[in-house]
Amino acid sequence: MKKILFITVCIISFSCKESKKDEQTKVDSAVKTSTAPNKILMHLNSKSGSNATGTIEFVQAHGVVSLKAKLSGLTEGKHAIHIHQTADCSSDDGKSAGGHWNPTAQPHGQWGAKNGYHKGDIGNFLANAQGEGRITFSTKEWCIGCGDKNRDILGKGIIVHQGADDYTSQPSGAAGKRVSCAGIIQ
Repeated sequence: MKKILFITVCIISFSCKESKKDEQTKVDSAVKTSTAPNKILMHLNSKSGSNATGTIEFVQAHGVVSLKAKLSGLTEGKHAIHIHQTADCSSDDGKSAGGHWNPTAQPHGQWGAKNGYHKGDIGNFLANAQGEGRITFSTKEWCIGCGDKNRDILGKGIIVHQGADDYTSQPSGAAGKRVSCAGIIQ
């Protein structure tokens, strides 16, 4: 009788351990597929002899990527900001970042235009008399680290231009020199 009781206790104990192990696996899986925000904070470096710097934060939550940029050292007026092909900001003029990020081979244009736009065509923002500017932008068309070549912004560069994007000149909007650059990397 003692042997049967001992064997029953062992079986129940083993089952409990396996059950706890299964529960931990479910918890680990839930953490991996969490909808917790994914963040990248970047510091822009001056290019083309400018003093333009700043910070940009990308946050992904609930399928939306939001960009918040705070810039300084700019000339007063409108400036364009775009995502470019690579995170390479090594050249003095920022051209090492390549052209606009355009994985869907669309013409350059204003974001959301019916006749097309690049996935990197963010738009224009204003710098005040002190050379400070801010821009916010959100979209479901980007992701951070999802691996989808048409949506993933990781490994790309972000460029601030000397002037405004005219939204029509091909392939880049005639926004002038690249005055600031950062790589979108984690």
